[in-house]
Amino acid sequence: MSTARIDTQHALIAPHALLEHGWASDVLLVWNPAGTLVGVTPGAAGINGVRRAPGPVLPGMPNLHSHAFQRAFAGLTEYQANPSDSFWSWRDRMYRFAAALTPELLEDIATHLYVEMLRAGYTSVCEFHYVHHDAQGKPYFEPAEMALRISAAARRAGIGLTLLPVLYQTSGFGGKPPLDGQRRFINDVDALLRIVERLHDSDASVGIAPHSLRAVPPDALAHAVDGLHAMDAKAPVHIHIAEQQKEVDDCLAWSGQRPVQWLLDHAEVDDRWCLVHATHVDETELKAMAASRAVAGLCPSTEANLGDGVFPAAAFAHANGIWGIGSDSHACVDVAEELRLLEYSQRLALQRRNVMASSSMPDVAQHLWMNAVKGGAQASARPIAGLAAGQRADFVVLDAGGTMHGLSPAQMLASHVFARHAQTHVREVWVSGRRRVADGLHQIGDTARSAFVAARSKLLAEA
Repeated sequence: MSTARIDTQHALIAPHALLEHGWASDVLLVWNPAGTLVGVTPGAAGINGVRRAPGPVLPGMPNLHSHAFQRAFAGLTEYQANPSDSFWSWRDRMYRFAAALTPELLEDIATHLYVEMLRAGYTSVCEFHYVHHDAQGKPYFEPAEMALRISAAARRAGIGLTLLPVLYQTSGFGGKPPLDGQRRFINDVDALLRIVERLHDSDASVGIAPHSLRAVPPDALAHAVDGLHAMDAKAPVHIHIAEQQKEVDDCLAWSGQRPVQWLLDHAEVDDRWCLVHATHVDETELKAMAASRAVAGLCPSTEANLGDGVFPAAAFAHANGIWGIGSDSHACVDVAEELRLLEYSQRLALQRRNVMASSSMPDVAQHLWMNAVKGGAQASARPIAGLAAGQRADFVVLDAGGTMHGLSPAQMLASHVFARHAQTHVREVWVSGRRRVADGLHQIGDTARSAFVAARSKLLAEA
């Protein structure tokens, strides 16, 4: 690219950048006014007027699974209500918070959360959004009111968004009636698709999320997916699947099949799908899931917090499965922590080290980062798959100073993921070519935090 044609407002030189095939030096990143990369050129040092990044540059990380409102009670369920506490007892607490939520509170909670995500190195989020109605379970005058609040929060924070309105109809396999605590979630398929259609006018990419096989009967699942793809053939479909052993047992009792097995046999699961958690899969399901090219949506910190179990990620990767990471219930909002927990869970299960790597990419942190970016981009249905022309200019700059001084870029990334000591190494975060985090801080961070604290106090008083 001729330097005479470079708009210095839309360009950056990375001293080191992590590209598809590894690290490169003096990489010139150029994007257009819409925020799409138009040039990625290594060996471009010394171009006058082009800003130089203060550290190594990584592709921005997509967060492929989020329930924004749950940030309000993260950390507040860590007491033993009974000796057999589980996901299901945690869910009761979650329903009480959901019942007290208002559109204004949701927007304030989500805005702060998305600021936190940006500061942690996430540049895009898939919002699995299921609180649709008012406290009595009636649609708002604007049926997409709550979803539009999510979109507004993402816009305020400056994070990329894939919005996934959730279809939720039943409380269990076999069409069990919904519980009272689920009244704000319930929609018929046509009502949900009208929300999807309404959201096409927003800034977000839009798909749907059939909540789970226990919450969506087979006919409704097929109708919803067909309706979505009639509007947009490439739109993403996300679903919770096999998160808990009880879910597997109940699915077997209902259908004679395990959840992932049933889904793959009864739906056209392909690269538009994201199977969130998929924790409890057998070997046959795992291989079939990998072959489908669907993304496994892994949320290690939430799965650990809820006692879900451990997904066989190493075996899935060995079968060429595609995966990405999400922060889910937001017990943790930290890219490095999710990647570290994913690797460590495999080490504990398999009793060996450096599991999530390969002969072509033996550096564990690099392998984790690049695969999570690839899978997250696919699940997001947005062009955010790394530092390459045609992708969004989403990237993270690590701090090359402090304890990172003297390390190679690969060693800096490894230290960021595996040797954190009560500090973040994220210096800058850029989304669509706009710097949203500078020197570790977000422009609206303080005001967003204050609004969040006030919103949480209101919920705690009512929940």
